[in-house]
Amino acid sequence: MRLQRHSARLDHDPSRVIARFFLPGDELTASPSRASQVVARVLGMPEHEIADTVDGVNNEFSERHPHAIETLAANARAVGSRILHENVVSDAQALVLGAAFTAEYAVEGAALCNPSAVVHPSQDDLAPGELRVALSLRGIGEGHISAIEFAEAVIGADGTWTFGDRSAETFAATISHGDWARRHFSRVLENEGHLSDPTSAVLGDLPDRFTVLELESALWSLPEQLSLRADRRVPTETLREIAATAYHADFPTDSPLSGRVLLPVTAEENNGVEDARFVLFTHPDGRTEYRATYTAYNGRDIAPRLITSDDLVGFAMHRLTGSGAVNKGMALFPRLVGGKHLALSRVDGESISLASSDDGEIWDDRGVVHRPTEMWEVIQVGNCGAPIETPDGWLVLTHGVGPLRTYCLGALLLDLDDPSRVLARTTTPLLRPEGEMRTGYVPRVVYSCGAIVHNGTLWIPVGVGDSRIRVYSIEIAALIAAMTRTDAAADVVAWRG
Repeated sequence: MRLQRHSARLDHDPSRVIARFFLPGDELTASPSRASQVVARVLGMPEHEIADTVDGVNNEFSERHPHAIETLAANARAVGSRILHENVVSDAQALVLGAAFTAEYAVEGAALCNPSAVVHPSQDDLAPGELRVALSLRGIGEGHISAIEFAEAVIGADGTWTFGDRSAETFAATISHGDWARRHFSRVLENEGHLSDPTSAVLGDLPDRFTVLELESALWSLPEQLSLRADRRVPTETLREIAATAYHADFPTDSPLSGRVLLPVTAEENNGVEDARFVLFTHPDGRTEYRATYTAYNGRDIAPRLITSDDLVGFAMHRLTGSGAVNKGMALFPRLVGGKHLALSRVDGESISLASSDDGEIWDDRGVVHRPTEMWEVIQVGNCGAPIETPDGWLVLTHGVGPLRTYCLGALLLDLDDPSRVLARTTTPLLRPEGEMRTGYVPRVVYSCGAIVHNGTLWIPVGVGDSRIRVYSIEIAALIAAMTRTDAAADVVAWRG
């Protein structure tokens, strides 16, 4: 059984850059900010050097960033507190100040990998039998820091896959505070060992759903017996830090999907937002929304997080918690099963597990579904995206890691009513890195974060060598027929009579 390889491809493009705030000294953990010194030096520069720099910025920077002036002005305002009151700053000086605190970042300067695919929000202007696809991508740039990017493609009625042109302009999101359910917030505090007398008192003063401003009000309302304690600073700051991990990221409505870039925002994301697994989730009332899990990495620890979006223009980013929301690689089911949110995870770091949730935010571990079994998955196994519903069961693409840290693709078939039952599996890989596929930013890797079905065909965008995207397909019926049935399949048939 072999996947069909298509000619469509995306390669990492170092010219895709985004302008972001740069604070000299901040790039080194133990180094203090040098903002005051930089501001003083810029304001002390002769007028002719300021004028020459303005010309250079306008010629070089504005050419690549149509909204350059707004970006530089915002970054200049960010360091406004460093300007002494007696200084009057000219427009030219302000622009140069902004440039001193701005850096270009090549979003995929090092690599492009780990795609997931969902139905695009717009299916306008397509021929009969075509489907427009939205893809999320992991771009890796300087310092191995990851961002979430997007691309578009069209699956043709003739069985072809065509990537759309990618936007030459990139857009960073406008960031604002998110909100919390008090129950969710409390579970995060509990799971991380932060419940104490001060934090419990604050929780008791919060509404069922609250904002950062309401949290601040509750902090100010702490009884003096708690607020004046010498040990109150740590729990108080912990509450603020955890609350700040929920945020909204919004893009201009007229920005192209392929130009939108979700960059790290919170402290737990400092070293990357990785491997988004998107799914179009259908609520019991028929309403749909995009959901995705992704991995936040701070340089030391990882944490699974949640994205929700109605339109892939505005995104709500939130923390997940519970015994089922640990480690990397959670993948959400596209609907409730038995009245519960379900997800596949990898709690033990090496096996595929099942997790359940009442609200999609607090997850309980339900146990292992599939352990490393074959030689090509002897080191670890995990999912490759959201389960896909078929009449025969939930089809789950998997990755296995074998000798020489070789990543291969496989598949499981889970029972529709009880996804803890494995009905069938692939005993040999669907795809392994061979020939030129063995080379890349990370050698010997083929990996996906989510496939899509159209007209009975499973389309799988694949990251190869963590450096480029290729596309494969296979008929769903042929794949399921070729899988090896398990004892659980016979048990299900007997159970259902």
